[in-house]
Amino acid sequence: MRPLARARSFAAAQGLAHPLLQAPMAGVPSPALAAAVVRGGGMAAMGALLLTSEGIADWVARFRAAAGAAAPLQLNLWVPDPAPRRDAAHEARLAAFLAQHGPEVPAGAGDAMPPDFEAQLDAVMAASPAAMSTIMGLLSPVQAARLRAAGIAWWATVTTAAEALAALAAGADALVAQGAEAGGHRGAFDAARARDEAVGLFALLPAVADVARSTGTPVIAAGGIADARTAAAALLLGASAVQVGSALLRTPESGIAPAWQAALATAAPEGTRLTRAFSGRWGRALATDYVNAAAAPEAPEPAPYPVQRGLTAALRKAAEAADDLQHLQAWAGQGVALARPAPAAQWLPALWREAEALLGGDGSPAVSAAA
Repeated sequence: MRPLARARSFAAAQGLAHPLLQAPMAGVPSPALAAAVVRGGGMAAMGALLLTSEGIADWVARFRAAAGAAAPLQLNLWVPDPAPRRDAAHEARLAAFLAQHGPEVPAGAGDAMPPDFEAQLDAVMAASPAAMSTIMGLLSPVQAARLRAAGIAWWATVTTAAEALAALAAGADALVAQGAEAGGHRGAFDAARARDEAVGLFALLPAVADVARSTGTPVIAAGGIADARTAAAALLLGASAVQVGSALLRTPESGIAPAWQAALATAAPEGTRLTRAFSGRWGRALATDYVNAAAAPEAPEPAPYPVQRGLTAALRKAAEAADDLQHLQAWAGQGVALARPAPAAQWLPALWREAEALLGGDGSPAVSAAA
């Protein structure tokens, strides 16, 4: 199937005007942004990592009140990592280092754990989104069967061809091929190998598409998609849809810190770097003073996830309150400056019209309109 036909087929199957998906960015849970994506003809998303089951239910209710009960939605869960190895002496050195860049680290900060995964999964089941995606691993056979029985599609985020093979074997309904250009956390299954296996999207995507071809499983491209050129290129390389994350942070609906949003407008690709400085897991952020200091040879190595996230909670909270870019958790993809700072409901249809033109299309939508 030709790229444009493949993309339109996927969009029609999902009830979308355009094959454009919001990336589920944990920590950017703006129902206003998600609703604007739907008005623009795409699929909304929310990263539920930080939310309890009650928080998930509340967010979905607020989103549906704004976008409509039938609005297309993807919810995302982080498959739990193995229990971290703790080192009290090392954590004390980290606390002293962090205090040089922000407030004192409270005692016991590293003990903070994310919400219960099974309770989160129950909440997703109750919310009944069109799709649930995963990062950092795969669902168990029992969990995957629960989704299937409920009619919820499972989209597995993969960062290597080997992960794609494993996801297909586990029964994933779609593969989200996430390139190393992506802002925020990368969905690598093995935290220890994530940096060494940081594959760019335009090498990863055709490899994943080749893996998925035998089963007819659709592939969604993520990482570095910020304008019509990058969207069209991803479709040419085998994607059925594209997922946009950092680019949407430039919209007025994103609700992120002003200093962060302003910096995205001029962020060069080399102005971002992979870092473990905020959470202990590799993610791509603006190369700020804190990020660079944490990467210096004399700095203590970050603790594993989620210990590092707990240790940096006070730093992140203080930076957000002060709108302090140099210490904010300012995630950013390498292509973010390509995006236009326009309302999502206007920008997404324009992006798709331009991508269609690049692919030789006639501009007709997949369906009349999204709900």
